[in-house]
Amino acid sequence: MKTGPNHTDDTDDVVRLRSVSRRYGAGDGAVTALDAVSAAFARGTFTAVMGPSGSGKSTFLQCAAGLDRPTSGSVLLGGTELTGLSERRLTLLRRERVGFVFQAFNLLPSLTAEQNVALPLRLSGRRPPRGRVREVLGRVGLADRARHRPTELSGGQQQRVALARALVTRPEVVFADEPTGALDSRTGREVLALLRGMVDVDGQTVVMVTHDPVAAARADRVLFLADGRVHDELTGSGAEAIAARMTHLEATPC
Repeated sequence: MKTGPNHTDDTDDVVRLRSVSRRYGAGDGAVTALDAVSAAFARGTFTAVMGPSGSGKSTFLQCAAGLDRPTSGSVLLGGTELTGLSERRLTLLRRERVGFVFQAFNLLPSLTAEQNVALPLRLSGRRPPRGRVREVLGRVGLADRARHRPTELSGGQQQRVALARALVTRPEVVFADEPTGALDSRTGREVLALLRGMVDVDGQTVVMVTHDPVAAARADRVLFLADGRVHDELTGSGAEAIAARMTHLEATPC
């Protein structure tokens, strides 16, 4: 592991948040989206993040992924402290070491599937190896759709292209924000199986925000947020237990 002013060797966790708070606004109108949250994500694990509306799930993901800067606290990715990086270095780090999957797919309609997958490499100034692009498309079952544009693909196929795009740089962690939210239940199960396989077969680390207990049940661990804090955690639980914990959380004043 690298060492230096922006690195530390005190953990093997891929991502670690230490007392992270995020406030928006100032004075009486300030809103605290995250309140001194600490969490760690080990290599080769699948974590789901759940919580009521307004609990801070999206802010949690954005701070953990380096998309938003905490007001206080620290975020480390593979030993690199993110909070002190310049915008340029943070952008480069996200491109090279973090994968993203969103509910809305975020594919460029004018590009083919393989061109969309190659985009993170091109943005990093690297020549995309055709073999690598085809490899990840094959990994998500779309080797025969490489030259198709998004309008020629189903929603599930588009999300699989997005998964391949997230994997092409061999990132240290993949953040997924409601990746099955725009899909029907069967297609959603297929995408979840791919995420699960990325962890079990490839040793990938996945952090997924979801509102769906069935989706969360595919994870190794579920973190429950409420009012900007981690209020609970379940490990190896089924959908019914997860749903019951969510119901209890929503019904209990924090």
